[in-house]
Amino acid sequence: QLQLVESGGGLVQPGGSLRLSCEASGFRFDKYTIGWFRQAPGKEREGVSCISSRGDVSNYADSVKGRFTISRDDDKNTVYLQMNSLKPEDTAVYYCAGDGLNPFSPTCSIWRRYGYWGQGTHVTVSS
Repeated sequence: QLQLVESGGGLVQPGGSLRLSCEASGFRFDKYTIGWFRQAPGKEREGVSCISSRGDVSNYADSVKGRFTISRDDDKNTVYLQMNSLKPEDTAVYYCAGDGLNPFSPTCSIWRRYGYWGQGTHVTVSS
């Protein structure tokens, strides 16, 4: 019953925007760091952004700083990833994940710390 469900992916032109959503159920969402990861064909899983359980600490990969914004709404058990100025290199499957052991100091780069994962949503940036 514990699950994370991503939505909002799709096809967008370079320079466009998308907002991804990650809705959680079955666990204490407000006690978890939530992270966004992505994986492109032939590449390793990459940490994109993560947010602390309280929403007061957010981190971003250098490749998306200034373009992506993570936020959370605990009343809706949902974390969002607003993606602006999208580039072709942003094309990937995007996953959200939960980390209950590090609720106050989120780490985006170490995916093995995240115990709950969604199935992913596809983002394609192309002309």
